[in-house]
Amino acid sequence: MKTILGYISIAILALMIASCGSEKKDDYLDRMDEEHKDDAPVANAASETPQSADVSEETVTYATVNGQEITGYLAKPENAEGDLPGLIVIHEWWGLNDNIRMMTRRLAGEGYTALAVDLYNGKVAETPDSAGAYARSVEQEPALDNLTQAYNYLIDTQNANGVGTIGWCFGGGWSLQTALAMPEDIDATVIYYGRLVTDKDRLENLTMPILGIFGAEDGGIPPSAVNEFESALNDVGVQNSIHIYDGAGHAFANPSGRNYVEKAANDAWMKTTTFFEEHLKN
Repeated sequence: MKTILGYISIAILALMIASCGSEKKDDYLDRMDEEHKDDAPVANAASETPQSADVSEETVTYATVNGQEITGYLAKPENAEGDLPGLIVIHEWWGLNDNIRMMTRRLAGEGYTALAVDLYNGKVAETPDSAGAYARSVEQEPALDNLTQAYNYLIDTQNANGVGTIGWCFGGGWSLQTALAMPEDIDATVIYYGRLVTDKDRLENLTMPILGIFGAEDGGIPPSAVNEFESALNDVGVQNSIHIYDGAGHAFANPSGRNYVEKAANDAWMKTTTFFEEHLKN
């Protein structure tokens, strides 16, 4: 019954978003084109830092969307005892690349069963142009179906005793969309400078705490938009912790790219691990 209700919620949410028109999505992706125009999916310190504990890793099939099997990357602590909290890890606009896999291992090393999902059906971008094209090809309802099945996989197959979401840039927006699609199921949500929603009628359904990480120099998700998002969350009583880092632009903590800002990224990582520790483990 829960799964059926979840799919109904996905369809309703997709219709709500579609009713707002595609201009907002296009405007957002146009801004992402500008933010990433000189970028490349190179590894940086965020993805090169090894995990704090040994983890096992494997490629798994976690969903079937429109008749196509979807594979993701699963990592979890090698010697864990008992059931663990799960994390849905949502890639940046480059796709599910090796840098996202490394970040997934870092998260798993903190004591989680971490599943990196794939919203690009196996495609990985090497240039900003291809990344933008892949991001524009993602349709709302199939993507939410994908993410809901990721949740079900963690609960039913991996026996997760709670599930959080995390994503960067493109994935940060989908982290929020996943929370909106499954407000009674997701236990904690982390958004790294993703596309935001400020409609209070939608936000008031959220029951999980939100951690938001943003850069003061981000032209794609400017501080004014972040402040509006924070105010809307506060107005509808959603627990949140929103942080805007001075001197940091878009993608400053991404696993891939040239926009990395070490001090801000390290502090954001500390806040992220503390947040999940508090809301998924306790």
